[in-house]
Amino acid sequence: MMAKAVSEPIRSEKVTFEGSQGGMLAARLDRPIGPTRAYALFAHCFTCSKDIFAASRIAGALAARGIAVLRFDFAGLGMSEGDFANTNFSSNVADLVAAAHFLRTEYEAPRILIGHSLGGAAVLAAAENVPEAVAVATVGAPSNAHHVAASFAHDLERIEKDGEAEVTLAGRPFKIRKQFLDDIEGHTLNGQIARLKKALIVFHAPLDAQVGIENAGEIFQAARHPKSFVSLDGADHLLSRREDAIYVADILSGWAARYLPGEADLTVPDKGQVIVEETGEGKFQQWVHTGSAHFFADEPKSVGGDDTGPNPYELVLAGLGACTSMTMRMYASLKKLEASHFRVTLSHQKMHADDCEACAAEGKQKIDVIERTIEIEGNLTDAERQKLLEIADKCPVHRTLEGDIEVLTRLK
Repeated sequence: MMAKAVSEPIRSEKVTFEGSQGGMLAARLDRPIGPTRAYALFAHCFTCSKDIFAASRIAGALAARGIAVLRFDFAGLGMSEGDFANTNFSSNVADLVAAAHFLRTEYEAPRILIGHSLGGAAVLAAAENVPEAVAVATVGAPSNAHHVAASFAHDLERIEKDGEAEVTLAGRPFKIRKQFLDDIEGHTLNGQIARLKKALIVFHAPLDAQVGIENAGEIFQAARHPKSFVSLDGADHLLSRREDAIYVADILSGWAARYLPGEADLTVPDKGQVIVEETGEGKFQQWVHTGSAHFFADEPKSVGGDDTGPNPYELVLAGLGACTSMTMRMYASLKKLEASHFRVTLSHQKMHADDCEACAAEGKQKIDVIERTIEIEGNLTDAERQKLLEIADKCPVHRTLEGDIEVLTRLK
């Protein structure tokens, strides 16, 4: 599967919740503008943050596919309160359970748990305490918590002797205490993985220099079905390449789909329908879902909008312009005319009926006037160009706008 760019609209908001040690944890909730199919919880890698490239890319890509993602900074990291030196693997697991409780209380319990590196080990340990979760995904995860000690192997003796030591991880100083070593020493995951009773997918790069591929094999072997493995060929441990992060999100969203509510449970348009609903952002912003496309509609800033999308009249003009160009193209193809390119420019205004000599005003003081200018490029005779102009007036949207229209409104 090829990585593809994400273009569907999402919203990202800052939230906070109380962690297991009492401090407030900083989080970001990435949600689709349209229907939310499910919520997911993302745990970042050791000493990283919620804003690491892989976390933000995966969360954004999943949100664009209808899955809201909560990613947060573990205590003492990023923007979260707390002292990192007082944390350990057990507190990380407890923070994950607290994050799940926050989602359950304020939004909806997470149905998917995702963990990167040591965060992957943490979600495996926390999964049994999140009963609503039906699927678990790990990315470059170690098969046991003690693996992380390899990151500061040269400092282990000093930590054991002095009770603590400042170590350098990813170019930054962190204080590691003996209680951290004691905690990870006692954490073996095989039993928790075997008791998972949730679908599992394991992502791992064969050449991961920080967490060897054998860890993925141990996790996979300990788990019961349903389980899947995806090799991240060419990727590094942090998924620093954009295409690798998007690839994980593409596979993950497709895999998780079978364990999530079906399309019938969502408010999605039937064939031929369009759904428009407020986003809650700004004064006028709307989310437009046609089934095959998703985009914003808005008003310009001059009238209180945020100008994040076309206004309602622009949408009408866009429909007429597209239909005009398509209709001319169909005719040109049918008659084998050498028309290389069509461009339709439209504008709308309200005009006094007396000022519009070509309009059938029928006694109205003001009427809506759409001006349409058509440019036709190609090796065509004057007669052929004139015929294409006649065909433009026969486009279905044109006929609809000039016909008798009734809008039937009902309350659902």
